[in-house]
Amino acid sequence: MAETKKSSATVYDRDGKESGQVELPANDRQGTHATKTRGEVSGGGKKPWKQKGTGHARQGSTRAPQWRHGGTVFGPHPHSYEQKMPRKQRRLALRSALSVKSQDDAVRVVEEIALEAPKTRVIADLFDQLGAGARTLFVIPEHDLMLEKSTRNLAGVKTILAQNLNPTDVLTADTIIFTRSALTQVEEWLA
Repeated sequence: MAETKKSSATVYDRDGKESGQVELPANDRQGTHATKTRGEVSGGGKKPWKQKGTGHARQGSTRAPQWRHGGTVFGPHPHSYEQKMPRKQRRLALRSALSVKSQDDAVRVVEEIALEAPKTRVIADLFDQLGAGARTLFVIPEHDLMLEKSTRNLAGVKTILAQNLNPTDVLTADTIIFTRSALTQVEEWLA
């Protein structure tokens, strides 16, 4: 499973100078815990003694759970702790995130951009004229290979489809640039 990002905060001393970092407790269970069942433990292929006549209880493997070095019964196995969020709550969160950004004057809308070939310079100049910040979220209505290739090499620019717009990307971006049709799509989804 992918390693989750740790949350941290800066620690300041009483003079207001940075003195270090501290890791914050976050709900970031990785779900990578695992134990081996009797089928996964190595060894134990031979029956330890014959079935009858020894006076011992019958045994089929030295890797059964009751044996030392045996498998674990009902132990933890890797699984995801991801929880789905209800659609209404997702819409409300996105609506709130977008309203915060619009109050901060961080939302821009451009007319449709049609490129014959990938032109990174054209897009970079457009973003400069719009006053885009260091982290820019560019929202487009549908896949456009020329547009996506044009923004791919721009540092700090993330291109996303309107249907995949999410509160995390909105809040982490300094500037959000919508094409007009992408904004229409988002408005319809939030209505």
